[in-house]
Amino acid sequence: MEQKILLVDDEQDILEFLSYNLKKEGYLVYTANNGKEAVSVAQKIVPDLIILDVMMPDADGIETCRELRAIPELKNVMIAFLTARNEDYSQIAGFEVGADDYINKPIKPRVLVSRIAALLRRGRAVEPDKTQKVDVGGIRIDHERYIVTKDGKEIILPKKEFELLTLFVSKPGKVFTREVILEKVWGGDVVVGDRTIDVHVRKLREKLGEEYIKTIKGIGYKFEF
Repeated sequence: MEQKILLVDDEQDILEFLSYNLKKEGYLVYTANNGKEAVSVAQKIVPDLIILDVMMPDADGIETCRELRAIPELKNVMIAFLTARNEDYSQIAGFEVGADDYINKPIKPRVLVSRIAALLRRGRAVEPDKTQKVDVGGIRIDHERYIVTKDGKEIILPKKEFELLTLFVSKPGKVFTREVILEKVWGGDVVVGDRTIDVHVRKLREKLGEEYIKTIKGIGYKFEF
């Protein structure tokens, strides 16, 4: 089955460049010129991956990503930002609204194809155990439905936050180093920084409470209850 990729950029030459190289690799490619169109197309096709330009008129990539993640059927779609900017605040803002990765412009065709393949492998690799439900410390994790509840109240988590929480509760009390967290949640194909982990942990704490995830200074994190 062909994997579907949605490209979103207001520059037509970039869309044509990306489309040409990805179609050559056998991907089914769709395009959108702005955030509003992207949301509409994504709902119709439910792609495997969305490549989203950060800087667009009207709704920018950050706002568009936030809208996409609010749609239940798109909650687990891989989203990568395409950007010429390397500022930390831009990447942090992207991860906070549910982005999975960044691809920096300009990018060579072979590198692009490699990054896309790595992202799609990550999307397939994180399939949870469909029969498993976990109850720990008042938190219930339903892997089949990607739903987390705390004291009976449902909490909506983006894909990476869900995977991070799943890792932590798999072994309560165990200290997970940053290296292990990056490998288990983000995979060895993508290089992300420590700030990425910190942002996701902070978001989990905001939603679950400060008491569950403990910082082990200079090492990593552990889950306690």
